[in-house]
Amino acid sequence: MKIVVLDDDPTGSQTVHGCLLLLRWDVDVLRKGLRHPSPLLFILANTRALAPDQAAFRNREICSALRQALAAEGMTPADVVLVSRGDSTLRGHGVLEPEVIAEELGPFDATLHVPAFFEGGRTTVNGVHLLNGEPVHSTAFGQDRLFGYSTSDLAAWLEEKSGGQIRSQTVQRLSLAQLDAAVEDQELKQEFKPGLTALRSWLAGLDGNQSVVVDAERAEQLGALAEALRQLAGQKRFLFRSAASLLKALAEIGPQPLSSTGLAGLRRSDSSGQSLPGPGRLPGLVMVGSHVPLADAQLACLLEAPECMGVELSVPRLAKILQMGSSDGRLAEFEQHCFNQLGEVLAIGCTPVLFTSRGELDCSTSAARLSFGVALAQLMARLAAALAPRLGYLISKGGITTHTLLAEGLGLEMVQLEGQILPGLSLVRPLAGDGLVDLPVLTFPGNLGNETTLLTAWRLMEAGGTGQ
Repeated sequence: MKIVVLDDDPTGSQTVHGCLLLLRWDVDVLRKGLRHPSPLLFILANTRALAPDQAAFRNREICSALRQALAAEGMTPADVVLVSRGDSTLRGHGVLEPEVIAEELGPFDATLHVPAFFEGGRTTVNGVHLLNGEPVHSTAFGQDRLFGYSTSDLAAWLEEKSGGQIRSQTVQRLSLAQLDAAVEDQELKQEFKPGLTALRSWLAGLDGNQSVVVDAERAEQLGALAEALRQLAGQKRFLFRSAASLLKALAEIGPQPLSSTGLAGLRRSDSSGQSLPGPGRLPGLVMVGSHVPLADAQLACLLEAPECMGVELSVPRLAKILQMGSSDGRLAEFEQHCFNQLGEVLAIGCTPVLFTSRGELDCSTSAARLSFGVALAQLMARLAAALAPRLGYLISKGGITTHTLLAEGLGLEMVQLEGQILPGLSLVRPLAGDGLVDLPVLTFPGNLGNETTLLTAWRLMEAGGTGQ
């Protein structure tokens, strides 16, 4: 059965490989995706960059096109598993989006909320979502200006984010004990498996689109959940709001064919066939749009490398230009100045690191903040696209930054997901027929890793698979 994922940014595929990521959702593109042999299909909706009403509209638009594409392929919505993929630190439209999908492509017996992402240290215990053992609402992610929240108890979080429409006391919880009992049964060769049977029966008792919070501390627990769900296929229908770890369990796709060095070896060569460090190599470009504290630390660490040179894009200056309007040529002049700086760095043999000035811009409304964020990402995407024919690889940090780069800057309708070069860091490439075929883009979430992870990823790509 095909698993169709409506992803709110480009990083939700960070546990899987060998599938398509669609950057457009017209019916013809969706039909191509449905025909692809992978059990997974991602539709990159980029809704985390949108205001709630815009996000709802986009979800409805995608659902409508998907319904038409399914019909054209002789399928119905009941023939696919639908996942609304969201952030493992609970930012985004975590209640709104599955609600819209349920209205458009339902009915469902339950919506399962599974924000665990083990590769990033996100777990859920006793209904409380944790980041490296700490309640996630106490971290910088919980204080996000656009998507902040006051509790890590997921039932209470659902009530808070739904404006009281989902009452916390009505939320069901699938516990670690239930999952562990099913895990133990999976390891037994006996035919009767009481733990797995009990889990399946519990799930079978859900109806009326019940809200369910799923505990999870390790991959085996989600594997047991996925097995119980498969046994109920055709009998019950579930919708999921999840982070990336559940997708790996649902898809059962096995290990990725390429190692980290193999993926780094996909770095593009120049016309002489050279891709390794040395004369004639095609250089890389690093982009950092994310502004969370972890991204700040990773950027600072990368810029300590003597082979990297930063090009700062001034957020206050861009905001001032946009406020005055772009008709007088100031925006074009600012963009050309940044492009020239990037070219100068490439000319001396260093890796340019294009980054936005740190800190968040004070805006009068959330809508204004989102609008500026989109304009900023579009500028970065145009700069990267102008340099792309000269590049061997791109590293893009930040979900909105990366989506805008792929969809608007490079003008792609879909990319092939090759795999993860480091846990949670996916490498994608354009398909044959695109002008930038084989250009590897490393998609790097803003909230992942430690302070050295960006530096490590850059070193891998610079080595070009040689391990140097």
